[in-house]
Amino acid sequence: MSEYYPYCQRTRVWIADSEDVWKPAEITKDYKEGEPILHLRQEDETPLEYRIGPKDPLPFLRNPDILVGENDLTALSYLHEPAVLHNLKVRFLESNHIYTYCGIVLVAINPYEQLAIYGEEVINAYSGQNMGDMDPHIFAVAEEAYKQMARDERNQSIIVSGESGAGKTVSAKYAMRFFATVGGSAGNTNVEEKVLASSPIMEAIGNAKTTRNDNSSRFGKYIQIGFDRQYHIIGANMRTYLLEKSRVVFQAEDERNYHIFYQLCACASLPEFKDLALSSAEDFIYTSFGENIFIEGVNDAVDFEKTKEAFTLLGVKENMQSSIIKIIAAILHLGNVEICSERDGDSCHVLGEDRHLKHFCRLLGVELEQMEHWLCHRKLVTSSETYVKNMSCKQASNARDALAKHIYAHMFDWIVEHVNKALHTTAKQRSFIGVLDIYGFETFEINSFEQFCINYANEKLQQQFNSHVFKLEQEEYMKEQIPWTLIDFYDNQPCIDLIEAKLGILDLLDEECRVPKGTDENWCQKLYGKHSGSAHFQKPRMSNTSFIIIHFADKVEYQCEGFLEKNRDTVYEEQINILKASKFQMVADLFLEKKESSSSTPGSKTSRINVRSAKTVPKTPNKEHRKTVGHQFRSSLQLLMETLNATTPHYVRCIKPNDEKMSFVFDSKRAVQQLRACGVLETIRISAAGYPSRWTYQDFFNRYRVLMKRADMTNSDKKLVCRNLLATLIKDEDKFQFGKTKIFFRAGQVAYLEKLRADKFRSACIKIQKTVRGWLQRLRYRKIRRSAVLLQRYGRGYMARRYAEQLRLTRAAVICQKQCRMVRDRRAFLRVRRAVVTIQAYTRGMYTRRIFKEFLLHHKAMVIQKNVRGWLARKKFRRARDAAVTIQCAVRCMRAKRLTKQLKIDARSAQHLKKLNSGMENKIVQLQRKMDDQSKDLKTQNEQLLSHNNNLGSEVGKLQKELQQVRLRHGDGNQLTSLQEELARLRAELKESHDLNQRQEAEHGSEKLVLTQRVEELEKENHLLKSDKEQMNHKLLQHSKSTEDQESSASQRETDLQKDLDQERLRYQNLLKEFSRMEQRFDNLEEEVALTKRGHRRNPSNVSSLESDSNYPSISTSEVGDAEDAIQMVEDIGVEKAAMDISIFMKLQKRVRELELERKRLQAHIDKMEELAKSKVTERRNLTSQDEVADLAYNSLKRQELESENKKLKNDLNEMRRTVSDRVSDDSSSNELQESYKLLLTQLKAANEELDMRKEEVLLLRTKIVSGPQQNGLVDSEKVSSIEAEVNNKKPPKDKEEALKAYQEVSESKRVLEAQVQSLSRQHKDELEALHTQIEVLRGDLEKKTEALNHTMSLSPEAQVEYSVQQEITRLTNDNLDLKELVEKLEKNERKLKKQLRIYMKKIQELEVSPVTPVDSRSRPELSRQVTVQRREKDFEGMLEYCKEDEALLLKALIAEIRPSSVSATVPCLPAYILFMCIRHADYVNDDEKVESLLTSTINAIKKVLKKNVNDFEMVSFWLANTSRLLHCLKQYSGDEAFMTQNTGKQNEHCLKNFDLAEYRQVLSDLSIQIYQQLIKVAEGIMQPMIVSAMLESESIPSLSGVKPMGYRNRSSSMDHDGNGPSTYTLGALIRQLGQFHSVMGEHGLDPEIVSQVVRQLFHCINAFTLNNLLLRKDVCSWSTGMQLRYNISQMEEWLRANNLQQSKAAPTLEPIIQAAQLLQVKKKTSQDAEAICALCTALTMQQIVKILNLYTPLNEFEERVTVSFIRNIQSNLQERNDAPTLLVDTKHTFPVLFPYTPSALSLETLHIPASLGLGFLVRV
Repeated sequence: MSEYYPYCQRTRVWIADSEDVWKPAEITKDYKEGEPILHLRQEDETPLEYRIGPKDPLPFLRNPDILVGENDLTALSYLHEPAVLHNLKVRFLESNHIYTYCGIVLVAINPYEQLAIYGEEVINAYSGQNMGDMDPHIFAVAEEAYKQMARDERNQSIIVSGESGAGKTVSAKYAMRFFATVGGSAGNTNVEEKVLASSPIMEAIGNAKTTRNDNSSRFGKYIQIGFDRQYHIIGANMRTYLLEKSRVVFQAEDERNYHIFYQLCACASLPEFKDLALSSAEDFIYTSFGENIFIEGVNDAVDFEKTKEAFTLLGVKENMQSSIIKIIAAILHLGNVEICSERDGDSCHVLGEDRHLKHFCRLLGVELEQMEHWLCHRKLVTSSETYVKNMSCKQASNARDALAKHIYAHMFDWIVEHVNKALHTTAKQRSFIGVLDIYGFETFEINSFEQFCINYANEKLQQQFNSHVFKLEQEEYMKEQIPWTLIDFYDNQPCIDLIEAKLGILDLLDEECRVPKGTDENWCQKLYGKHSGSAHFQKPRMSNTSFIIIHFADKVEYQCEGFLEKNRDTVYEEQINILKASKFQMVADLFLEKKESSSSTPGSKTSRINVRSAKTVPKTPNKEHRKTVGHQFRSSLQLLMETLNATTPHYVRCIKPNDEKMSFVFDSKRAVQQLRACGVLETIRISAAGYPSRWTYQDFFNRYRVLMKRADMTNSDKKLVCRNLLATLIKDEDKFQFGKTKIFFRAGQVAYLEKLRADKFRSACIKIQKTVRGWLQRLRYRKIRRSAVLLQRYGRGYMARRYAEQLRLTRAAVICQKQCRMVRDRRAFLRVRRAVVTIQAYTRGMYTRRIFKEFLLHHKAMVIQKNVRGWLARKKFRRARDAAVTIQCAVRCMRAKRLTKQLKIDARSAQHLKKLNSGMENKIVQLQRKMDDQSKDLKTQNEQLLSHNNNLGSEVGKLQKELQQVRLRHGDGNQLTSLQEELARLRAELKESHDLNQRQEAEHGSEKLVLTQRVEELEKENHLLKSDKEQMNHKLLQHSKSTEDQESSASQRETDLQKDLDQERLRYQNLLKEFSRMEQRFDNLEEEVALTKRGHRRNPSNVSSLESDSNYPSISTSEVGDAEDAIQMVEDIGVEKAAMDISIFMKLQKRVRELELERKRLQAHIDKMEELAKSKVTERRNLTSQDEVADLAYNSLKRQELESENKKLKNDLNEMRRTVSDRVSDDSSSNELQESYKLLLTQLKAANEELDMRKEEVLLLRTKIVSGPQQNGLVDSEKVSSIEAEVNNKKPPKDKEEALKAYQEVSESKRVLEAQVQSLSRQHKDELEALHTQIEVLRGDLEKKTEALNHTMSLSPEAQVEYSVQQEITRLTNDNLDLKELVEKLEKNERKLKKQLRIYMKKIQELEVSPVTPVDSRSRPELSRQVTVQRREKDFEGMLEYCKEDEALLLKALIAEIRPSSVSATVPCLPAYILFMCIRHADYVNDDEKVESLLTSTINAIKKVLKKNVNDFEMVSFWLANTSRLLHCLKQYSGDEAFMTQNTGKQNEHCLKNFDLAEYRQVLSDLSIQIYQQLIKVAEGIMQPMIVSAMLESESIPSLSGVKPMGYRNRSSSMDHDGNGPSTYTLGALIRQLGQFHSVMGEHGLDPEIVSQVVRQLFHCINAFTLNNLLLRKDVCSWSTGMQLRYNISQMEEWLRANNLQQSKAAPTLEPIIQAAQLLQVKKKTSQDAEAICALCTALTMQQIVKILNLYTPLNEFEERVTVSFIRNIQSNLQERNDAPTLLVDTKHTFPVLFPYTPSALSLETLHIPASLGLGFLVRV
């Protein structure tokens, strides 16, 4: 093993390539050291002879496939440039992963495409996670910085670098978004929003389009985000570096100026910008140099609105925004000012009436003449005098451009300063995180001063980066206590010294700038002379105006032209003075502020890049004297480096994959250039120089235990086992080192170990294959042998069967011959027999038809005679009957008239009605008695008849015996006569039978004809019915299809409606959540105000906004009749004295109300009849008779009589009450009290009887009123018949008036009869519906019994017996419960009566014993009343009385100080029941103020308790149960029929009487939703740290997961490795936590439906966190993890089944993670596999499926990666899906909660209040 040489056959290597930089190849022949040729085979199978020499070393080795695509480049076994480039390329192109770790550096490749990996759910997924636990991401770096800031209490920095277009600004923006989300401000300061709002402002004024980037940052910035002690954002500060001012006046081809200019021009047409005189950007010189003013996909007008909104959010006022816009517009107009040269060429002038100059001066508020003059002139100041000198056209144009750059630079600095002011805070800053967005190393064809400064800054940053990497490596080695060897790394200090040291490039540049006539050429010559001997400085061969600096990344040639001018940054003082004199204050301050700030606060940190000294420099003529740009930049860079060195840096290197800005296109050449420039390869080289591969002992043991011996496996000391293994595998001890917790390997050693492991697996596979193949061959041999024996057996059997078949055929032939001959002879015989029978039949038929014809002639004659005689007789009878009917009609008409008059007279008297009623009753009694007598007579007669029959039977028997005796005596003499008589009788019978036979034959013949016809008709009908049946079947099929379509559409509509309902509920609950959040914020602000105001305390208030918002009207009750008088009387005599008869009084009052209602209803009926009568009177033209008037008078008289009786009854009641009160108030003896008590009972009894009589009388009157018209209808029917008879006889009535009256009566009777018929029909319909309902009920019972019977029959006999026994037990149990309820009701009634009797007796005794004094007589009943009320009302009222003063004490005992454990042994939701019983009493006494106060205070108290115990799951669950129970009680006892269907009779009696609390029910429902959301939040907060560890990391199935080599970013790398970190959770711990939640909710009596919804929400949380973590971690996307995950999910489902939660819809929420686990395990090769995956993963989106496939990682080389073509196939198959473009599951999603109405079966009167609650002040009522 120690002689292993890597360059052997089949080893893969990297060779250099001109196009792809590096390309793979494979060694075809073993290479021996010293050979000049290495034989290779390229990927296209072409051979290659690779030369090896001193200048051509051996090629780089390739890593194993298992290591390709790793998250961390340092995890690669071979660390070199081709391995890094290939790993980045594979991750970027195949897996679409743009982030990769390289040690401490995050490499970010710009995808040029918007990816859905930056949402808030991704931030939540990375928040709180360790850096090595998740896939590489900018959020992981930000979280690491945030965590280290909190843990180490050290400031942090994130350094984002890269060339233009690599994505630096976007990365920095996402890092700040992460801090704003995770470290949001504690109060309502919106600091995080302001920090994010600064980005669009800085992009507008500092970003521009370049050829490499559409949104390139043309300045560097360092943003410090400040945090307080709780690590919330409190403010921010920004420093900027080296703004590219030259872009204001010039842009290269296809580039743009800063975005703000184009944004303003895009909005120039708006009314508010009319005074700016702007137009399109093409019309201005400063915005049209690049010849392309648009950016594809960018709307400048929309971006300008965003910029304005950001200014507003940062507190920049409208007038300041307007001034900024005017300055920007003025710069554009300044660029269009045209300067013309004079003839002499040394002077120039501005064109007259130049409108752009006018606009410039107007917008900036400066003098037009002065600006026009000093644009073309300059001032020269000498020691003696001052000169004004003309400028040439070129000089003037340069001065104009310099002025524009100067104005823009000052405006830029002013905006940065105001942004810093907006982000500044007065709070104390504890720590900060800085984000540095700075330009990367740049090299172009022409490099000038800007590139020099940029590369200088990158040299400084690279030096800091190298030292930090070196320091980390040294710390790691020292921490693990391994020998430290100095690692040689590139030190760029000489290059930095060349630039910034004394007499360096910058010093020489500043010196040349101070020379009056210094030039770029002179400065260049000085550089040649001074630094030509430097190793990092070179002079170009073909140029004397440029120089070369050898940077750490590359050689760069700089052109000297323009260096001095850009370093001076000259602008003329005269022009600045004009601007200082502007009439606009902001413009003037723009140029005064710098000077003042530099002189007043020289040492303060400024947001600008200019760092000035404290000393004031004397002014020199013609120039604004300040430090040069180079000096300023060096100072600001030095300050930046000091800041970075004082923080812990985190590095993000942005890579630009191609220059064409194409999405997911990787240019290897460009990538290698940037990797070399940004220091990634230097990091790799430093890592490779030491021990790049690092394993913990446990991971190494798990990975390579296959190489160990069996004896080593049993050793518990893993370190010793690993040492022994490495001693046997690797002989060179320098190749590895043993640390305290890790093993360190040199480069290539992990690959060697992987090869040994693969060889071990390969040999094991060969052995397994050998054994399996032998076993398969043995199976095959046995199968062939069995097949041969089976074939032989079947062959022999076949031969034997053929021989037997031949014998059988021979015997069958003989039998066939015999049968054929027999059949032939029999057919001949039957033919002759049929011919004979046919002849006989025809002959007999002929004779029979002759006889029938003769009989038919005689029969027809008889029929004709019979019909004629009958017709004559009927004609005679009808004539006689008509005459008799006519006479009868006349007589009956006369009698009917008389009878009608008599009946009308009788109907007027009520006495007649009473007599009629009593007569009818007497008749009924008589008829009943008569029926009884007749039944008795019938019984006696039957008995007599039976005895008579018995006597007759006995006499007949005697006579028969005598007859036999007589026959015996006289038998011989009469024998002959008897024989003759018998002969005659037989002949007569023979003749009769013959005649009967003939008649039957005739009848049968006719019937036969009829039947044959009938058969034919039936056949036709059958044919028609068949066709109809087919048509109906066809229609039924069509109808069934249509109904199925309708059902499917209906089900779809139902699901849509359900979704809409869920969405509405969800929106409503989100609003409640937002309301609770705002309420919480309001409370926090109030607390802060209270804390700031020392010495002032807010008075406590129990009144919330609920009191002001809900205006509950006070309901005042007015009793019917004399209720008010009765209340006044009770108040007069005292409550105690009236307590004894209050129940009887209420019953009487109720009876009076019923009677009054009945009277009103009757009166309304009579009024309707009167109106009907009036209408009939008008219709009949006032022909109303006196009888009708009398009827109406009678009805009104009867009504008055009832009213008088009712008043009399009321007066009697009042007199009885007064009598009772007088009797009670008298101080008489006990006998008098007893007499008064008896008198009271008798009076009450009489009053009840009188009420019953009155009620019956009312009912009788109604029946008489209805039955009267019916009787009249009977009489009128007789009149109708008589009138019809008269009409038929054509005899007109003698009297016309009488005929008219008869007609009216007939019509009236007809209407009455119609009404009766309608009433009868309605009654019949009602009865029919009732019968149908009863039938349906019986049918349902029958179906249930049938199902039970079928179920019983389907069981086994033993199960049938057991089932029947269970059914019988259930039935007996139900009967027993019913009997118990009946017994309980009887016992309650008995107890009630006994208690009432005892109470009355005690009252009587107290009245006997009480003294005469009124004070004592009043005081004793009060004391006794409390006792008696408690004893009396305990069982049947269920109310609790309390004083208004005790309300605070009640809420304190029931809500504020109660603990769930204190009431755990009592009835669940006891506080809710007690509160409702108090509400019932307040409703009972009609106290609306008390009800409103109690409910409002209860809601506020619950909110305070929940706020105090915001993270206590038990307390939140307890109050959710009580709040929902109080809500259900308000519904159950509201009196609404919809909520009373399941109530008992007693519960219905307890309903609220006076108040409608529907609005409070809504408030309680909202509160329940808020508590539910808080409960979910608490539970998720407890479970969240457990989910990922339990579901993905814990080994539920031991030894299933494998371990892969890890890099610098080990799992949990940012954790404390000393063992003080958080412990891992197992699946059992998670399930136990769920069980604890479930048991707590069950103990507190939470409704099962709500418990199910809580479990469903928690399972959704488990699914979301597990799936999100799976989608963001490459190390868990493997086959073994899928197996572990499926097992864990099965355990979760088992927990659901064990707790009867299958119907909670919790299991379907796990469907996405189930499908993800299945996706990790299924086969992923062919197109059929792709289709199967698409059909399987319906709950996963396309992005999630593709992400899992990209992350899928084989744990050993025997597994295969998912190919790119397979993933593309999956994407094409899933294109039809309309999935949301989101990758992660929303962890904050909440299902809409529904609180179903669940009434309580508990009786309030049986509720027991434990004494431990301290509620002794409550009184049972």
